[in-house]
Amino acid sequence: MQTSFTKRQIGAAIEKEVCDYLTQHGLQLTTKNYVCKVGEIDLIMKDQDMLVFVEVRYRKEEEYGDALNSVTPNKRRRIIRAAQYYLQQNDLLDKIQCRFDVVAQNGQIIQWIKNAFWVKW
Repeated sequence: MQTSFTKRQIGAAIEKEVCDYLTQHGLQLTTKNYVCKVGEIDLIMKDQDMLVFVEVRYRKEEEYGDALNSVTPNKRRRIIRAAQYYLQQNDLLDKIQCRFDVVAQNGQIIQWIKNAFWVKW
């Protein structure tokens, strides 16, 4: 019997794998799949005293480009807006340092880019 998975199921499995990977490297999960009216963030984690907004990207094959390059300027803007919203909602806007990481998985290879992009608040 062959089992086929939906994109949502595959995405959830990849996000769990990435979350486990980051946890093994010292980060602590704060929030998974944060959704607000201006965007969404896959993982929000803490790295010591820093809040890390993580975008998880996956490509089974690189036919349409690799996972890392799929984080377009428009996607970065939506992530930044969602992060600002999260910080405002949690009264953290000027109280904690933040960074934006991208974890790209191409096939079985995980590539973690710390400070993949940044914003000056």
